[in-house]
Amino acid sequence: MKQVTIGVRWADMDAYQHVNNAVYLNYLEEARDTVMVDLFGPEALDFVLAHVDIDFRDEVTQDDGEVTVRSRVVGFGRSSVRSREVVLKPDGSLAAEGGAVVVPRDTATGRSRPLTADEIARIEAELAADAAAGISF
Repeated sequence: MKQVTIGVRWADMDAYQHVNNAVYLNYLEEARDTVMVDLFGPEALDFVLAHVDIDFRDEVTQDDGEVTVRSRVVGFGRSSVRSREVVLKPDGSLAAEGGAVVVPRDTATGRSRPLTADEIARIEAELAADAAAGISF
């Protein structure tokens, strides 16, 4: 599990003076990218987003100042990695939660490819570390 703190920017606001729903996807991506780079190094740039979902729980406004976004890998398939993310307000309350599926891309063909044995081993180690730490969001 990794977490990032992101400042709420004026440009993130919509006409209702809360963070626009589309901006939450950027917040999730920042945390998810941290996890992926930590797991796979520069090769993480060769993973592409295949699916994303999000549930909005509470509004975030500029007055909140910043949010904490946590991300963790929750599983994998033959050619995909699943993650979960949460967006927390400064008081620790849940603002949003979501998940994603990313797939490794073959740089020569531009198409998805199976995970390598090394990538699977890294994912399994991350899953085991989260389980040992009792992380289950």
